Amino acid sequence: MTRRARGDGGLHWNEKRQRWIATAALGYDGRGKRVSKKAAGRTKTEAKEKLRALLRDHRDGLALGQDGYTVRQAVEDWLAYGLTRDTGSTITKYRYLCDKHITPFLGARRLRDLSATEVDAWLADLSKTLSKSTTERVRGCLNRAVRRAMARDLVKRNVVELTEVPGGQPGRRSKSLTPSQADGVLIETRPDRLHNYIVVSLLTGARTEELRALDWDHVHLEDRPPYVEVWRSVRQGGDTKTRKSKRTLALPELCLEALRRQRVQQAAERLAAGDQWHDSGLVFTTALGSAMDAANVRRDFRRALRLVSGIDPKDWTPRELRHSFVSLLSNAGLPVEQISQLVGHRGTTVTELVYRHQLKPVLQTGATVMDQLFGADGGRR
Repeated sequence: MTRRARGDGGLHWNEKRQRWIATAALGYDGRGKRVSKKAAGRTKTEAKEKLRALLRDHRDGLALGQDGYTVRQAVEDWLAYGLTRDTGSTITKYRYLCDKHITPFLGARRLRDLSATEVDAWLADLSKTLSKSTTERVRGCLNRAVRRAMARDLVKRNVVELTEVPGGQPGRRSKSLTPSQADGVLIETRPDRLHNYIVVSLLTGARTEELRALDWDHVHLEDRPPYVEVWRSVRQGGDTKTRKSKRTLALPELCLEALRRQRVQQAAERLAAGDQWHDSGLVFTTALGSAMDAANVRRDFRRALRLVSGIDPKDWTPRELRHSFVSLLSNAGLPVEQISQLVGHRGTTVTELVYRHQLKPVLQTGATVMDQLFGADGGRR
């Protein structure tokens, strides 16, 4: 039998495994230890082909990957060590998406054998039950996990980046209250303890994450005009969503009354709670003074809407109070530039993109100028 040339690797028969074993010597690691890679084939020809592939990839500088490394292992590694800059709630959300939509369907697959075609089929199945945005988040989780594995030489390439997200199911479309519905909400929710929150949210357009972080130090009811400083949110570090989101808003009369009632209501709840009260300094809290989370607000908001005739609570979420704020101002003729400032957007593009259904598509500037120039009788003034 002719001996293979140095650097060409080796082939031998493994009696126990009943396979031909190809062995490629790939140099030495940083500690001077020899690095080798093995592959097995049922026939000598198959083993030779795998040996050539190992040597070719080594010469091309490609990572060789690990035979037994699975998608599940890649995802778990990313969840454990790849999210150090994310908050606990974000990590919990990602873990839920991975456990629900990735691991059960792709987890057992060897990562090096995963193909773009398989990922395409998996995404197509997801799109039958999930919205496009949720499908994009799930694909993003897998993409980041495989990218991390690729950076650590555990797989040759990231096939997820070769795929696209299909259309998916239509998401829940945001809507806004009509003026008459807004009147009903402002009046008929008065008996509910969340009424004051609803008034401030609807009449200032503040995000729910901003109102949950609002503290009394940033509420100025005795100043003229009274105002509120929307400077914080429940995001990591307490920052608002963007720099432009940090804003100071004058308070409408109904908001002024609502915040005064909230102060009285909170004092009564503090007295009733006794030693169980948590002195958080926040304006809107639970009955024990602790911070409210998104689920608290959503549950209490729908409970309050049960008092309003003509509205199904299941059809509404707290964020739609902000959409209603934009809609009401637009219907009143306020320019989009001013609306974008009030809601804390960096420019009108975001306002028009996110709230396009709420903005009144009537451009009045030309008509106003022409009326001033020519008047109703058609003659120039």
